[in-house]
Amino acid sequence: MARRGTSRDRILRAASELAFKEGAAHLSLDAVAARAGVSKGGLLYNFPNKVALMRALVQQYLDEFGAELESAGEKGGGERLAARYLEVAMEHLEERTRASSGLLAALAEDPELLAPVKRFNRQLVDRMKSGSADAGAVLILFLVLEGLRAQRVFGTEILDEDEQRIVLERTVSLMAANGPSP
Repeated sequence: MARRGTSRDRILRAASELAFKEGAAHLSLDAVAARAGVSKGGLLYNFPNKVALMRALVQQYLDEFGAELESAGEKGGGERLAARYLEVAMEHLEERTRASSGLLAALAEDPELLAPVKRFNRQLVDRMKSGSADAGAVLILFLVLEGLRAQRVFGTEILDEDEQRIVLERTVSLMAANGPSP
């Protein structure tokens, strides 16, 4: 049983790496199996088709991102979650790899596979707004960070590092000015 989890993880990692390095168009089951070091039958045992693989990539991304956010827990309410979201998103923006390349591959395969992302984001925004002193600041935070992340994923970044730093600093100061209510 542990072997299955291990091969499943290798397959997901290989699919994400392929999507990042070669592009979503090169994400064939044969290529993923070869990169993961498993037979195509082994891949199909874990993921019966490409749609199942894409769904798993999306879910893996959401699970990992959600786990990073949950270190804030429910204790601090919306502001604490918003602060953690800002921290995690900024860390992701600084990374050299695109952790969300699996999302791009899923979008290329079938835009409907992104429905769980929409649900996740809606719940995240609602949780951050809950108990927040300034719902507008939370919405701006979300749009700024997701806009920067989307540009990174799609390779459409036009802001240089200094401009991105300015945007992030302003966003941080906005959130600090609208921090937890006494």
